[in-house]
Amino acid sequence: MASPAERYAAARRRTEEARTELAQFAGTLGFELDGFQLQACQALESGRGVLVAAPTGAGKTVVGEFAAHLALKTQRKAFYTTPIKALSNQKYAELVARHGSAAVGLLTGDNSVNGEAPVVVMTTEVLRNMLYAGSSLLDGLGYVVMDEVHYLADRSRGAVWEEVIIHLPSDVLVVSLSATVSNAEEFGSWLDTVRGDTEVVVSEHRPVPLWQHLAVGTRLYDLFTDPDGDPLEGDEGSLVPGAIVNPELVAMSRQQIRTDRLAMAGGKGRRRGQPRPGYRGGARPGSAPRPASRAQILDTLDQAGLLPAITFIFSRAGCDAAVEQCVAWGLRLTTPEDSRTIRAIAEERCAEIPSSDLAVLGYWGWLEGLERGLAAHHAGMLPVFKETVEHLFALGLVKAVFATETLALGVNMPARSVVLEKLVKWNGQTHVDVTPGEYTQLTGRAGRRGIDVEGHAVVLWSGTTDPEAVAGLASRRTWPLRSSFRPTYNMAVNLVEQVGRERARDILETSFAQFQADRAVVGQAQQIKKQTEALDGYAEAATCHLGDFHEYFALRQAITDREKDLSRAGAATRRAEARQSIETLSRGDVVKLPGGRRATFGVVLDLVPGKGFDGPSPRILSQDRQVRTIDANDFSGPVEAITRVRIGKNFNWRSPQERRDLASSLRNALAEVGGGEVPFRRRGSAAAEDAELARLREALRAHPCHGCADREEHARWAVREEKLRRDTQGLQRKIEGRTGTIARTFDRVCDLLAELGYLTDDGQAVTDAGRTLRRINAETDLLVAQCLRFGAWDGLNAADLAAAVSTLVHESRRDEGGRPERIPRRAEAAIAATHRLWSDLTDREDHHKVPMTREPDPGLAWSVHRWASGHRLDEVLREADLAAGDFVRRCKQLVDLLDQIGSASTDPGVRKAARDAVDAVRRGVVAHTSLTES
Repeated sequence: MASPAERYAAARRRTEEARTELAQFAGTLGFELDGFQLQACQALESGRGVLVAAPTGAGKTVVGEFAAHLALKTQRKAFYTTPIKALSNQKYAELVARHGSAAVGLLTGDNSVNGEAPVVVMTTEVLRNMLYAGSSLLDGLGYVVMDEVHYLADRSRGAVWEEVIIHLPSDVLVVSLSATVSNAEEFGSWLDTVRGDTEVVVSEHRPVPLWQHLAVGTRLYDLFTDPDGDPLEGDEGSLVPGAIVNPELVAMSRQQIRTDRLAMAGGKGRRRGQPRPGYRGGARPGSAPRPASRAQILDTLDQAGLLPAITFIFSRAGCDAAVEQCVAWGLRLTTPEDSRTIRAIAEERCAEIPSSDLAVLGYWGWLEGLERGLAAHHAGMLPVFKETVEHLFALGLVKAVFATETLALGVNMPARSVVLEKLVKWNGQTHVDVTPGEYTQLTGRAGRRGIDVEGHAVVLWSGTTDPEAVAGLASRRTWPLRSSFRPTYNMAVNLVEQVGRERARDILETSFAQFQADRAVVGQAQQIKKQTEALDGYAEAATCHLGDFHEYFALRQAITDREKDLSRAGAATRRAEARQSIETLSRGDVVKLPGGRRATFGVVLDLVPGKGFDGPSPRILSQDRQVRTIDANDFSGPVEAITRVRIGKNFNWRSPQERRDLASSLRNALAEVGGGEVPFRRRGSAAAEDAELARLREALRAHPCHGCADREEHARWAVREEKLRRDTQGLQRKIEGRTGTIARTFDRVCDLLAELGYLTDDGQAVTDAGRTLRRINAETDLLVAQCLRFGAWDGLNAADLAAAVSTLVHESRRDEGGRPERIPRRAEAAIAATHRLWSDLTDREDHHKVPMTREPDPGLAWSVHRWASGHRLDEVLREADLAAGDFVRRCKQLVDLLDQIGSASTDPGVRKAARDAVDAVRRGVVAHTSLTES
């Protein structure tokens, strides 16, 4: 029992705590703060910065809201930053509801609401730009909340987070809110170094437990069970001591593997799908479970009380198709009253869209899905459609959303369940497995705090599903945070102008990227020591008693390298000849097709423009009546017309009958020229005629080691030694490169800027051209500045300028074409001038060893020109072969860059054309959509 003195001391503590700002703030919440929230808020109130790493839905934003509370109570300002405009809008609405519209502002780059308010929500880029501009809005700033700070790992935008953290005034307290990364302590140590005393608060506890399932057909199986195979009780399955992967799922997986092996090894006596003798119906033993349709899965979840659900599909087209399939199946998840409410909300939110545009935007199909409680959510949708889906989902009216993974990183849309159709996704180059970090982010949407008792993650079973691999993803909650920071041109001129080159260099050395690089050097040095010891042993094994075997091996390597160089040069020459010859082909030419053991032929239908500025590729009808486009690089040499076939003016290659008739004409034409055999032209061998190669071969034969009986054994050890030596040298270069990496990159950027005249010759001061560059915040900032400086866009009207500038914001997806089929002459000339400046710039970038600027992409230029010229949306989208949401998003990015050009240009004509272009592009749905896209 406590003594009277102890009870008195405890009472005093409670009284003092009740008087704190934290106690007053907590009293307004309506729920008790968790331990990690209390710890972080107490650190903040005591004057320390905080890093909070916690799972999605754990409530870490409460710490950010407390920072806003402190700012208002202490007459200081708080900036609340988010990575995307959608989150900024959402947080703005929440803070307005809490503090009133007079106390809260919103700045998202192209939207400003009450920017002078004591609490302002903004995108991170806006704060970065304010810091470089020395904005007066920074006066009195006391707190900066960086929501989703793990975005600093993003390759394209991550540097912005580090720039802000580094450049904020030292008396500003930073509240960093992150997902549960595995190196939170390392990140916290860096924050402590650059920002001063920073408390690291890590919580891996989910306030709503997450249960993991596999859906086999329409049956849900728990992913984890107790050792006896019985369902688990209590907390999340993967965290219960003694939990194992469900034995029933493991057995199913192994049976599937055995069945697949048997099917591959035999089965020739039975046609595929034919039942075994004696089969009487029902599920065949060992057969793969029949996959359920998307509608059946949702129906199963609905019956189990697990809706609302988000199904992640790593394809926009897949999301749209999923809604269509469920509608066609007849799935309805809403009551008649729900449907009426949904229609009223959707019509109100879309009221400003011109009625003539509704059909081309897919409005009616979208509305039909909504009324059934179904919706897609992806970047290709019109922003107002996405916002409406988010609003209806939050109200509980839409019960099932099919979304791409961007939703997991975007707005707050928690659900009771999350469904993953596949654990493989396309990363832009190839198909890759979902990582543990990505799995955690996707499934983290399951379980709504204050609504659901538990959340559910459901992975759909397929023939290749490994339950133990899924369990591995589900059990790992964290991933390491890796910096993506690198100096940019705009960053360089801003820093040199503000603090001078030497001080700027010192500042950049404090980046998280350099912090991580310096720590990595220790382990690499230890690896070099081990490999150096191994090299001594390899060298001894490669010793030859007849002479210097390393010298002999060097000759062998030189011969191999020379042969490869000659082969590459020959292949490059042949590809160039192929590209040039393709441009001379005409409609109706018959050519020999590349590849295959037997010669095949086709007739040229037309030339398809290449992506970006690549040359054209022929679209060809082959002898087997297939139409395909053949890449120029697939031809091994010049493409010559063997004969010609007449193709009618109105030929439709999509018509099977017309393809059949043309293929018949092709066969007849080939028969007339003897089957189309092309005389083989033997090329002289470059290797046989190369004097340097002949000299090396002669030196090899004359070397004493050439006659050694153990020559090939020595060579095997020499190969191992050479490989290990290259690996060791690579590690040494990494160590040299990591030490001062960021500063050296900054020096190279500054040297290039000095060469181009944006910095003075000594690189120590910013020129007038550099001050123009300071005002351009874009991925292609230096190329924009070059175009302005050298008049690439002079004399253009609004539509021509919009088309030319669109090449710097557009990036064709892999399923889109890149080159516009037609474009007005002045715009085409401006695009060509832009490309010439890009080509010169990248040559210089390559010389200075700095990252190269992305190539201009004219794929949207024609559509933008038509839109800026006043054409209807349906006409433009039909020409663009682009989703409405993509077109609107690109247009808003274009408006942002045009606005910067209008401010930065010193040419009155360009400034006026840019302002006119902004007005011409920002109309209709582009002007109507709210600013929620990323």
